[in-house]
This record gives sequence, C-alpha cells and structure tokens, in this order.
Amino acid sequence: MILKKFGFTFFLTMAALLFACGTEEMSNGEVVNDAVDQEVTPPEEQEPTNDDSSDTDEEDPIFSETLKVLFVGNSLTYTNDLPKMVKEEAAYQQINLKTEMLALPNYAIIDHWNDGNVQERISNNNYDFVIIQQGPSSQPYGREVLIEYGEKFKTLCDQNGSELVFFMVWPSRTYYHTFNGVITNYKDAASINKSLLAPVGEFWKQYFTDTGDFSYYGPDNFHPSPKGSHAAAKIIAETIF
Repeated sequence: MILKKFGFTFFLTMAALLFACGTEEMSNGEVVNDAVDQEVTPPEEQEPTNDDSSDTDEEDPIFSETLKVLFVGNSLTYTNDLPKMVKEEAAYQQINLKTEMLALPNYAIIDHWNDGNVQERISNNNYDFVIIQQGPSSQPYGREVLIEYGEKFKTLCDQNGSELVFFMVWPSRTYYHTFNGVITNYKDAASINKSLLAPVGEFWKQYFTDTGDFSYYGPDNFHPSPKGSHAAAKIIAETIF
C-alpha cells in the first residue's frame, strides 16, 4: 500500500515537472512564452511595487522643467529601482522628473491591461511619458503581445496626451541566442505603434560584443546588476529627453 502511494505521488511530481518545463522551452531550446520574466525568480531582496517611486517634494527652483513619467513593467524595472535612476539622470539635465511605477513580478503588458489599474492611472494623472516593458519577447507570442497590447496602450496614451515608450529589455544569458529576436520584436512594436523606443537591450548586446564583459547582468544572469540598471537609465533618459 505504501509503495503504491509513493509510486503515484512520484508520478504526479514528475508529470508536474515535465509540464512546467514544457511551458518554457521547445525541443530546440528556445523559450516558448517569454513575454514575462519567468526564466528566474526575482531577487528576494527586491520588492515589487505599484506605488509612487518618486518623492513628493515641491519642484526645486533650479529645475527648468518638470515631467511626469509612469513605468509599467515587471522585475526588470523594479530591480534596483530603475525609475529612481532615471530621475537622477534627469536631474543632471535640470529636469525634475516625477515618477510612478506599476511593476509586478512575471507581468507582461497584457496582465497590466487586464488588471485595469494602468488604464485608470493613465487617464487620471496627466503623464508626459508612459514607459512599458515585459519579458524578452523573442518568440511569436511575446511579439504578438507587444504589438497588440502596445496598440492599446498607444491609443490610451494618445487620448490622454502621453507619449508611449517601449523599453527594450534583454534575454537571460541562458537564452542569449534569442537576443536578435528581442531586439527585432521591440523595434517592430515601437515602429508599428508609432511610439518611442528606448533600445536598452540593443545597447547591452553591443556592449557585450565590444567588451566581453557581462557585468550588466546580476547574479542570476537575468535581472540587471546596479551597473546594468544605470546603463538602462541612461538610455531611457536619452530617449525621453
């Protein structure tokens, strides 16, 4: 009786593992659904947030301009508090950036849209820029979500006087061979939807090619190190300013 029970439990466990693996990888080793950042678990010390990430101090008189920005994404945005880094880059250019972040682990832009919170935010907060990202999206499903739901975000932004920005991310080092697909699909999504593109992933790949230095990756080889987030912040700041 015990052996039968153990054998059934083992069967269920193995079936679950095989199903989980099957949802991430095809027989040729490519990610099936990489619209979200499911490849690794976000660093435990990082906490996702959907709260304002900027301070609420009054505008500093040294700033020549004040802009409001909403970041929509997942752990690739909230790791190292990327919005805060972009805010610091803006300060160098005498721009007072007020940022908010709507970022949850393993979220694609379709998930944010289906939640409904992002529509309310964009409609009521007069953002100058809305910056969206999801997982690497090198495969057909990720591309489809970027384009289809990117269009929904673009329409909503246009209706509310906001500029939409696609934040191009990167694959994990495990799926480094999909990098060109990531770059192509983010570029196409921005072009098709007539939106701005912050080509962070493309910059990362060129840096890796030129230097052989992969320190933009954090310890899990997917989420950014502080150095990688700083590089991303500079690209995003250059894009929106």
